Amino acid sequence: MKEVVNCECGHVNPHGTILCESCGRVLDDAQKDSKMIDMRYEGSARRSQTYNKSIIDKIWNFFSSVKVGVSLIVILLIASSVGTIFPQEQYIPPTELPKVFYEKEYGFSGKLYYLLGFHNLYSSWWYLICIAMLGTSLLIASIDRVVPLYRSLKKQKIARHEGFLKKQRLFGITSTDKQASDFEEIKKSLESRRYKVKEENGNILAEKGRFSRWGPYVNHAGLIIFLIGGMLRFLPGMYVDEVLWLREGEMKEIPGTEGQYALKNNQFKVEVYDKEEDQTFSAAIDKVGTIVKNYQADVTLYEKEGNTLPGEDAKFQKIKDHSIKVNVPLKHDHFAFYQVDYKLDELSEMTFNLMNKSTKETFGTITISLDDPKTMYKLQNGYSVELMSYFPDFEFDENQEPVTKSPVPNNPAFIFNMKTPDKPEGEVSFVAIQQTLEPLGENTYKMAFAGVDTRNVTALTVRKDLTLWIFFVGGGIFMIGVIQGAYWNHRRIWIQRKDGEIWLAGHTNKNWHGLKRDISMVLEGTNITEPKDQLEAKEVGEKEK
Repeated sequence: MKEVVNCECGHVNPHGTILCESCGRVLDDAQKDSKMIDMRYEGSARRSQTYNKSIIDKIWNFFSSVKVGVSLIVILLIASSVGTIFPQEQYIPPTELPKVFYEKEYGFSGKLYYLLGFHNLYSSWWYLICIAMLGTSLLIASIDRVVPLYRSLKKQKIARHEGFLKKQRLFGITSTDKQASDFEEIKKSLESRRYKVKEENGNILAEKGRFSRWGPYVNHAGLIIFLIGGMLRFLPGMYVDEVLWLREGEMKEIPGTEGQYALKNNQFKVEVYDKEEDQTFSAAIDKVGTIVKNYQADVTLYEKEGNTLPGEDAKFQKIKDHSIKVNVPLKHDHFAFYQVDYKLDELSEMTFNLMNKSTKETFGTITISLDDPKTMYKLQNGYSVELMSYFPDFEFDENQEPVTKSPVPNNPAFIFNMKTPDKPEGEVSFVAIQQTLEPLGENTYKMAFAGVDTRNVTALTVRKDLTLWIFFVGGGIFMIGVIQGAYWNHRRIWIQRKDGEIWLAGHTNKNWHGLKRDISMVLEGTNITEPKDQLEAKEVGEKEK
């Protein structure tokens, strides 16, 4: 059976209630001896302060604690600050490997930063758990406080217990014979000051600004919505922020679309101001040399037709052509494509001749696509070249072994096996730009550089955000709560007749000076004296001692 606390007024209160929800009588023995009562939650019974038996009670009490909520905020603030020491992985050059980049750019501290997982901090499992715990803390703490507070304010009676009135910060007693006329004047004055006045059996309760008590909980609701928006970004399809590099003539599936859309780069161009035609920039051109007028990628957007089986090539249909410029994105189906970077004259193909080193005679030419090289190149008369290894962005590692820093052909290198009629097993040659090595001894043949082909590359930011409106809603609700709690306050004035005396008490959740001013103006011209501030009187008494 659920425990309850019965008050002398007949009202049945939940277990743990400090002040009767109806008459305000002090029910808690610890509060009976105090000079003033704690009115923060109207003396209502909070679950977290009452029950601590089951595992649900313990979890509820943990998350309802203000200390826990503040601790989580501090942890998230510190973690978020650490995440800004070095750039996150999504902001490093897309051609760089994170493990190599952080150590190369920032030394040991960068390596440690990467090993501890701070390079992807905001999407790490523990960071998301902290955000979820903070949201849970805000929700439970709000429910734990707002429900009993609402119940107490809704059930409060006009006539309050004398112990309740005496323990208010503002309290005074006046003996007067002119109660009726004074009461009428006070009621009119209170109503003119926008108080909601209730009267019962000659007693008055004047109240205004109750809605300001809900300000902190409106704040919490806004923050919870804001956190929900942040966590929804990690659900597939809700948020995309990727960089797509497209070479001229290349067509790629757009990241974040699950293969539904593809984009083709028809042409990329960079236009610069001409000194002769654009006199406005002539001085600047003389100073810096070149001023870019326009970056532009002419692209075609495609959409996949129907469904495809695993391993089957998808078929795409053209949707539209568009010229993507800086601040002139291509937009379609919640996606936006922004011009963000480019690279001119990237290597696309390299041509070599198979040549006899002594006679300089050539036996055929091969052209290697640096995007998708073949493993074998057949020539005439029994000559062939096998591509044993390919390093798009070549460098030697600490063991002097050839490796590639990235898949981008910035510094291509090859290991060839040249097979000829007189060398059927072949000869191995390592070929890089302006560098040829023969690791197995001197060769008869070599791969002689014959030419290159280049093309321009554009970098597009692919962005999709279905959570942005949630952030705006959460932020808007939060600001409403801030205004609601900051610019208004909950004021109450109790005036009661008791045996030829008038008892007056007042309470507000903040701005006591404003409440005192209201009471002073309401009592002006009446025979009722202003109530004393018991807190100030207590402090003065302590100083005199």
